[in-house]
Amino acid sequence: MDTIHKIGRRKTAVARIYVSEGKGNITINKRELNNYFTTPTLQYKVKQPLALTDNEKSYDISVNVYGGGITGQAEAIRLAISRALCEINEEHRTVLKPEGLLTRDPRMVERKKFGQKKARKKFQFSKR
Repeated sequence: MDTIHKIGRRKTAVARIYVSEGKGNITINKRELNNYFTTPTLQYKVKQPLALTDNEKSYDISVNVYGGGITGQAEAIRLAISRALCEINEEHRTVLKPEGLLTRDPRMVERKKFGQKKARKKFQFSKR
């Protein structure tokens, strides 16, 4: 198996991953997974597609991620890993699809409008 390259996005975070056969090492921006994502919740999000398909020790994953916050980055990585696993084996799709791991979350920050404080919030109205 040669290296598989996939992209995942969430909000403004973009993750490019490279999957190759190995011992289960996950490197994010040249740092270990546990050093980059310190909270167990974010580590779980990244490993979720691997755990569902029983591939935690099968592949080495190298990730370049930029933009957004740490939660958006973790979810972008999760989407990219899910897409890569589906390319490796099409049967993984039946496991990942019901969990919603193959769906690109389209929610983005709404832009601020002129003449307003924020996207929806207005300045206080004064009658007199």
